[in-house]
Amino acid sequence: MCNLYSQTRGQQAIREIARAMHDLTGNLPPLPGIYPDQQAPIVRNGKEGVRELAMARWGMPTPPMHMKTARDPGVTNIRNTGSPHWRRWLGPEHRCLVPLTSFSEPGPDRKPVWFKPAEDRPLFFAGLETRAWRSVRKVKDGETVDDLFAFLTTTPNAEVGAIHPKAMPVILAEPDDWEMWMTAPWSEARGLQRPLPDGFLETGAEPT
Repeated sequence: MCNLYSQTRGQQAIREIARAMHDLTGNLPPLPGIYPDQQAPIVRNGKEGVRELAMARWGMPTPPMHMKTARDPGVTNIRNTGSPHWRRWLGPEHRCLVPLTSFSEPGPDRKPVWFKPAEDRPLFFAGLETRAWRSVRKVKDGETVDDLFAFLTTTPNAEVGAIHPKAMPVILAEPDDWEMWMTAPWSEARGLQRPLPDGFLETGAEPT
């Protein structure tokens, strides 16, 4: 379960790679450590199909049956897209690309093991997003209204499976896949919920 990743690619590069015509992020600094419930950049479909680079809070709404109190900590990783809870957000209008440069899983000693592409190239998590969601994320803050996101997971490839055998994030590395994720009906886009090829990633002790 990925609960830590980095995004250090330049803001202009993200806009160009993802064809985001509108930038709502302001001055976006490198983010070497992004944790759950923090703000992070996403590329989403805006009005009239114009893509936007925007900030959103990491953690989609929790299914009601898993809510123990009024506080909603958010769900960062989504596996079961067949659940009625997630079905409402599977259309292109709720899909997003989440830029990353590396991600981590806890190793045997609980220290993070970082994964990055063996060859430098742009990557995106296959994400879902919703906007203006009312919830209590932190008791001290009370009810807030937030734009939220999370990303899909799948079975791990060889590199991730050696550290975390249960799952890995769905990562899209090809421009055609980015376009399919952002535009195709779910009957087609669902095929992208798959692991990266074995050998695609390498490990390290630090984020990139």
